[in-house]
Amino acid sequence: MGHLIELRDVYKIYPMGDEQIHALDGVSLTIDQGEFVAIVGQSGSGKSTAMNIIGCLDVPTSGMYRLGGVDVSTMDDDQQAEIRNKKLGFIFQQYNLIPKLTVQENVELSLLYAGVGAEERRERAIRSLERVGLADKRKNLPSQLSGGQQQRVSIARALAGEPDLILADEPTGALDSRTGREVLGFLQRLNREGDTVVLITHDNSIAVKAKRIIRLQDGRVIYDGDAAAPEAVVRPEDSEKEAEA
Repeated sequence: MGHLIELRDVYKIYPMGDEQIHALDGVSLTIDQGEFVAIVGQSGSGKSTAMNIIGCLDVPTSGMYRLGGVDVSTMDDDQQAEIRNKKLGFIFQQYNLIPKLTVQENVELSLLYAGVGAEERRERAIRSLERVGLADKRKNLPSQLSGGQQQRVSIARALAGEPDLILADEPTGALDSRTGREVLGFLQRLNREGDTVVLITHDNSIAVKAKRIIRLQDGRVIYDGDAAAPEAVVRPEDSEKEAEA
């Protein structure tokens, strides 16, 4: 059984005037089916670039990325879009719900793009909403829900495609801390039910809810291991030193 995600010696280089910015500077990592991993780092660490590459929203300048054993590092936009539709479920800080559509229609939308028939769309949408405890709100509009409920709708939308991987980019960024904890609780539960979750965050208190932390700094992996280990969390004085450096 191969790895679900495999990055090998991945570079992402952006030209900046006469210079080159190494957003990712030789990153190698693997993530297996059923893991719950947080990719952590300060602004400019490369975590957003890593998310874009793992999410098939961008391709590496060099190096290899395999998703489910398929090399996606050299695919064109159309091929990447197909992989995104079939294999990935995204949860973003902004819920990206369409205000005029009901909760159920919002969840069905990605399935519509993927060409799933009406009856199956409906069944999968309701099943996903049941998993996040919102089946009773399926006829509501997003504006009738709280922020935490809207984020749960976006989780249901990610689940409806039955993805191999759920990618959550700062999923609690727009929520107060109590609601944020609820949303993280959902991600933990989905992981316990067998979903693979990769969480991108700059926040240590969120990262430690994962089982494994991969910490990036200046485009390189500086820690990869158990989220409960003391060295997984950067102490405030360390990040002050980083800021001064």
